[in-house]
Amino acid sequence: MVLFVTGTCRKACWYCPLSKERKGHDRVYANEKCIATPGDAVAEARRMSALGTGVTGGEPLDKLDRVVEYCRALKRELGPGHQIHLYTALAPTRDQLERLSGLVDEIRLHPPHDQWETIAQSDFIASARLAKHMGFVTGIEVPSLPGMDLLEAALPYLDFLNINELEWGESNAEEMRRRGMVPEDGVHNAVMGAREWGAGLCSHQKVHWCSSGFKDSVQLRKRLLRIARNTARPFDEVTEDGTVVYGLVEGLGEVPEIIRELGDDGYELREEGLETAWWILAEHGDEISGTRYIVERYPDRGIIVEVTPL
Repeated sequence: MVLFVTGTCRKACWYCPLSKERKGHDRVYANEKCIATPGDAVAEARRMSALGTGVTGGEPLDKLDRVVEYCRALKRELGPGHQIHLYTALAPTRDQLERLSGLVDEIRLHPPHDQWETIAQSDFIASARLAKHMGFVTGIEVPSLPGMDLLEAALPYLDFLNINELEWGESNAEEMRRRGMVPEDGVHNAVMGAREWGAGLCSHQKVHWCSSGFKDSVQLRKRLLRIARNTARPFDEVTEDGTVVYGLVEGLGEVPEIIRELGDDGYELREEGLETAWWILAEHGDEISGTRYIVERYPDRGIIVEVTPL
């Protein structure tokens, strides 16, 4: 699960991909759902059978009390085996690390680009060494930018270095253009050249590369599949991409006999209309009045992907 604890941050990294909807706003999200309490976060984790949680932002350490409250609830309700890692663009102090001890298992540091040239002498490495001594798994996670090789000096002090392929977004597009960067193609968000900037470090055992395509086609897909399998109704069809497909009838006077025969689990009446298995509407359209559609959407009443009239 992705636990987004705040959209506020004291840094101003030009490459930040955070959406305008979240950037600068002090809201909490569990995956795509805006939430209000630690109990909401636990419920979302259970909904998707999450084995762990990534705490992110904005800057999570600027809301340390909130991070502690939410992580304590997740550990208490889901058990100590629920792995929690935290991203931060700050160098955590001893006091901050002590408050996170036993609640957060892994610290993922994000040193800003302008500090890479002196990374070995930075507060980030001092903090990484302290965190490792206190029992945290500790590493650096950054986007692939020009000058990636400068981070090689940090490797002796880390458990890992994660490189994420630099992505074009609505909030960083202007800065990207100012630096002469362009998208790799018209389909993905990856920036041209990003793969080459990180290539030199990827031969190191501690270095891991995460492509833009992997995030979209694997990470998001797996999360959606877990949610869909836990929340799909008996008549929903779960696709290989983790979306759900069902039939919708609008303007229906009464439930047709062909649908009533399916039983209570075979359909649902909602404000939008009657929802049931899509194939029923496709195969028995002559027995069903009203306007019929096939709907594909993210699970648990998520974003609608496509609506196809029948």
